[in-house]
This record gives sequence, C-alpha cells and structure tokens, in this order.
Amino acid sequence: MTTTQSLPHWDMSVVYPSLDSPEFAQGFAHTIENIADLVRLFDEHHIMQQPALAVDGSVIHTLETVFERYNAVADHIRTIVTYISCFVSTNSRDNTAQARMSELQQHMVQWSFLATRLTAWLGSLDIEALIERSATARNHAYMLRRAKVQAQHLMSPAEEILATELDVSGGTAWARLHSNLTSQLQVRLEIGGQVQELPMSAIRNLAFDADREVRRQAYEAELEAWKQAALPLAAALNSIKGQVNVLTRSRGWESPLAAALFNNNIDRQTLDAMFAAARQSFPDFRRYLRAKAHALHLPRLAWYDLFAPVGSSNRVWEYDNAAAFIVEQFGTYSSKLANFAARAFREHWIDAEPRPGKRDGAYCTSLRKDESRVFANFKPAFGGMSTLAHELGHGYHNLNLAQRTALQRQTPMTLAETASIFCETIIRQAALQKADKQEQIVILEAAL
Repeated sequence: MTTTQSLPHWDMSVVYPSLDSPEFAQGFAHTIENIADLVRLFDEHHIMQQPALAVDGSVIHTLETVFERYNAVADHIRTIVTYISCFVSTNSRDNTAQARMSELQQHMVQWSFLATRLTAWLGSLDIEALIERSATARNHAYMLRRAKVQAQHLMSPAEEILATELDVSGGTAWARLHSNLTSQLQVRLEIGGQVQELPMSAIRNLAFDADREVRRQAYEAELEAWKQAALPLAAALNSIKGQVNVLTRSRGWESPLAAALFNNNIDRQTLDAMFAAARQSFPDFRRYLRAKAHALHLPRLAWYDLFAPVGSSNRVWEYDNAAAFIVEQFGTYSSKLANFAARAFREHWIDAEPRPGKRDGAYCTSLRKDESRVFANFKPAFGGMSTLAHELGHGYHNLNLAQRTALQRQTPMTLAETASIFCETIIRQAALQKADKQEQIVILEAAL
C-alpha cells in the first residue's frame, strides 16, 4: 500500500538554519561552555559523594543554586541533542550530522558524570528534612527520593568516571552502529517483474499489503536482508547487553530486571501481574488468529499474514485526511489537545516519509519548551493514522510538562505511554463510530 501524497519532513530551521550555520556553531559552543561552567559550580560546592551531611541553611542554598543552574543547562542540552539527532535519525548518511553527534558525545561524558555526582551528593543528605525545609526540594520530591535509592547503587567515583568515558566507545557506539546499519539497509525486492531497492521501513509497510504474494515476497526479502547484516547486528546487541550486565552487577543491583523495574517505577509484583494477565489472554488471541486465518481463506496464518488487512473498506487514510481526522477527534476531548495537534501539523513537526537512510519505526521527542518532533514512517491506512495519534499523545504529554524543570520531567515508560495510548484510543473509538460494519472489522482487526 503506497500513498499518493507527498509526505512531510519536519522543519528544524526554526531552531537553527542548518548544521553548517553560524547560529548552530554558536549554540554548540554555548552548550560546551555551559557544561564547563556547571563543572566549576559543582567543584565549588563540593557536589560529590560525601559522608552524611546535616541539612542546614548552607546545604539548602547549595541545592537551590545547583538545581536552578542544572535545570537551565539541561534544557539547553536537550534542544541541541534533539536537533542533531533529528538529522541523524532521518538520514544516517548525513556526515555532518554524524560528525556533530560524535563531537557532542565527547562533551556529554562530562554531563553524564555531573548527573552521577549530583545523585551521589543527594545520597549524602537527609532527603525528608530537605523536603521539609526547602520549597525547591518539595517541588522535586519525587526525583530526590529516587536519587536517594539510586545513590546506593553507584560505584566508586573513579569507577563511575571510567564507566562513563568507556560508554562512548562501548554501549553508545554499538547502539549507533545498530541504528546506522539498520537505517541504511536496502532491500532488493521484485514485485510484478519489477526489481526495486527499498529501505527497510518501506519493506515493513508492505506487511500490511492486501496482496498475500506481495506480503510473502516482502517478508522473504526482509529476512534475507537481515541475514546479510546478522553478524554486526548480533555483535551490537550482545555488546550493549553485555555492558548492562557488567554495570548492573558492579552497581549492586540484583539483576538487570531489578534495575529496569526501578527505572520504570514499578515493582516485581506489578510486572508479574501484567504477565499473568497477558498469559490468561493467550487463548483468546489464538482464537482470534484462527478466525483471521478463516477470514483470509487460509488453513493457518503464515508469519507474513499477521498484519494482513481483514474486511473491506473504501476509505484510504491519506496523510491529509488522517491529520484532519486527528485534529477533529482530539477536539472531542479538549480544545487544548486539538489545538496542539493542529499546531504540530501546521508547523511541520512531523517527519512522515519512509526513505533511504531513515530509521524504521516511530517516536516523539521533546525539542524545546512546549515544542516536540514526531518521527514516523506513514502508510495510508488506519494503522498509520493511529501511529500518528499515538506519537502526538507523547507530544501532548510534553506540552503539559513544558513548565516543569528538567529534573521534574523525568518520566518512566509506565507513565510516558499513558497519554499516547489515550490519544490512540480516541481515534479508534471515533473511527469505529463513523464506520460501517465492514470498516469496523478493518479498524478492530488493525487494533488487535
């Protein structure tokens, strides 16, 4: 399924004219200066692991001073990192963007260790006494209580410095290799006697094609392409997880899962309950898959049939139609949500076109203040529209966090996905109400 419309690219020029512009060079230099200034501030106030400190006026003044400056620098860094990342994720062949990212990562080592130093220092304090006596601390109570726990899982300062420095050529480098390699992978596919070279994102979209032969050929071509890249991708994944395992043990976590549970602010009982609920639903989903096979006149589904459309619909969700529908239906919840979505479309916050060098998948990232960017590989179907609504939900979350400090905006995935799934649900319910029975089947099956 292909779109007949040209799909938008996001507009980054409102931040800096280009990566080669004097304005960007100045912003980049300012970022490096900010980090160096913050290092000096941390040194001046001895922000590092210390014996237990009594909470007095001096400590409160230090915390309020450091938090104010740290939050300001974090906001600036967020913008510069997101700006460069947006060029890399949409075109991993952009050598200028890759070079700027590599240069920035060298300076981000200092920034990462500043976060570690702050956590260690907070671990030296009576957090509850601090919260009681300082308005700044009360406003950051959630972060402070978590920092107290996290401080118990830090290695020695020397080991933390070494781990941070090695990460640039370790886990971070392997992650960049994985992203760059997968985004540049071209898949050779012959359909109807015509041979094409398509990016993986376009091949993945063919999994939703109504023609089973197209789905099969795309699936087999995809597998063949992954096989050709299997060695470096396996090396990347193994190295990333190997680093996680080593650091998890060294920081005193029971397991990588225990660290992940803490990072996502849920306990093991909650996770086990979620798994139990999933397992209980398996018979229903197996029954659904058998019903889908029957609807497709197949004895059983092949893997490439999992995303095949079921039912019939005369409605094609071209990008402009999807955008208008999202804005309209978001308005049934609130004008604020609808206005936000309208602004995102109007100001070109969304990069929707699958193309060579662009990563697969979708995400939303906060850029500055109340402004986000949405990354997508749009297909003109209900699922493509649903993905846009989902990612705009993340952007709406960012909008509502815009007045919070950087330290207050740290949210676990368990919270971050709520607004996105809520917005996705608004669109699905509205589409179902406006559809006939055949189209309702298409929408429900896509959701399943």
